[in-house]
Amino acid sequence: MSEFILLYFVIIPLVMMGVLYLIPGEKKNAIRYTMAGGSALLVALAAYITIGFFEQRAAGMTQPYLFTASKVWYEGFLNIHLSLGVDGISVAMLVLSSVITFTGSFASFAIEDKAKEYFLWFLMLSIGVFGFFISIDLFTMFLFYEVALIPMYLLIGLWGSGPKEYAAMKLTLMLMGGSAFLMVGIFGIYFMSVPEGGVPTFEMVELMKNVSTYMPIEWQHVFFCLTFVGFGVLGAMFPFHTWSPDGHASAPTAVSMLHAGVLMKLGGYGCFRVAMCLMPQASADLGWIFLILTGTSVFYGAYSACVQNDLKYINAYSSVSHCGMVLFALLMMNNTAFTGAFLQMLSHGLMTALFFSLIGSIYGRTHTRDIRLMGGMMNIMPVLCVCYVIAGMASLGLPGLSGFVAEMNIFVGSFQRSVLAFEEGNWMFLIFTILACTSIVITAVYILRVVGKMLFGPIQDQHHATLTDANYYEKVAAFGLIICVAAIGMFPSVWTDLLNISLPNLVSLFADKTIVAPF
Repeated sequence: MSEFILLYFVIIPLVMMGVLYLIPGEKKNAIRYTMAGGSALLVALAAYITIGFFEQRAAGMTQPYLFTASKVWYEGFLNIHLSLGVDGISVAMLVLSSVITFTGSFASFAIEDKAKEYFLWFLMLSIGVFGFFISIDLFTMFLFYEVALIPMYLLIGLWGSGPKEYAAMKLTLMLMGGSAFLMVGIFGIYFMSVPEGGVPTFEMVELMKNVSTYMPIEWQHVFFCLTFVGFGVLGAMFPFHTWSPDGHASAPTAVSMLHAGVLMKLGGYGCFRVAMCLMPQASADLGWIFLILTGTSVFYGAYSACVQNDLKYINAYSSVSHCGMVLFALLMMNNTAFTGAFLQMLSHGLMTALFFSLIGSIYGRTHTRDIRLMGGMMNIMPVLCVCYVIAGMASLGLPGLSGFVAEMNIFVGSFQRSVLAFEEGNWMFLIFTILACTSIVITAVYILRVVGKMLFGPIQDQHHATLTDANYYEKVAAFGLIICVAAIGMFPSVWTDLLNISLPNLVSLFADKTIVAPF
């Protein structure tokens, strides 16, 4: 096995970009099949890494990260390395990213305007996402983070719909603002965690030891807040979430799929890896502040979705709620809640990608996303509508689908922490856990409202009666995502086993920490 096998997650999209560049722009089918073949190769690579990860752990390899490799990038003042490695959490994220890249490629087959340029930027976005999840050097991780953000401006501004220039600018400015917080936090961690007589490092494994030992707790508090806010902006944490609904509503279908399905997961993953795991004491001391913000995201996003009439806005506010649930669970700092948080990342990534894929297909036919202008769609396009119902059932937590497994772990873990805190006289955790649980009911309300208005009842526009159902590439995207949603729901032990290979060591970082709450 090649030492730098993880780098193929970056090399394959780069090769695809080179091939696409050489294909004439008018040869649309060659462009599409190049995307389909290359993204299928990424799925195969993710499967190979997953199987190899299980095999190496079974063989007794206990290192925090496997498939590790390191190469010096800059040995001077900043000591930057191209350091790669994965644990069970990042392997799960690689599987999610590859599946959504594959299905997103098929969902983009309908694009005619500047298709080659669109796919080139789409691949640049995927390079940033894959590079982020395989990096175990903090600077390299931040570099790939920025690579993932840059293409969003052009993808929305050029190929989007509605007020696309405004949405692209708002998204870019807010995410770049979050990046400014991140950059200050990352360099602060680098310079303030140096052993006496030692050399500063960006290596994550070393930083997990150095920060707690050598960085004063006052500085840990500062850098915890900076990094959690920086990544939390991308995770749509309240009140920094407003870019998300506008960005999703204006983005083209596959960009919405990759953005909501994977890119927003960089926020939760970064909050956990950088802010929490590097500074566990600061997480225990100040986590209550962000618990209030993330708890607000959960029920605010769900309530906001109830009053929307645009399909993309409904799903965008639903994403604010579900991504808030990820951050909320992480701040509970126990194994059950952590498991639920990462299962929620997988579940939400798949089901929101399915939602946006179906919304794009419906909009491409009806030329409207307003549910008040649609009705009787179940009789007109039954395949698309049945897939939409399945996505909705996953979102509201129907047993047998991925949402149920994720949310049950989140709420059980949250109640475990809340009861312990309540016994110590802190009731804030219990109040916010109960409020978060109400989102289940609210989710059912807005999902069933959409299903009732759009899929059933009389046809609102007689032109809709002549519309066609899903074609082959739309079915590939939808059915592929449904299979994955059902696989997590019916075989959750595969995914919990993958996560629990790595989580116990990370949970131990918080085991002796007393979580502070002001009331």
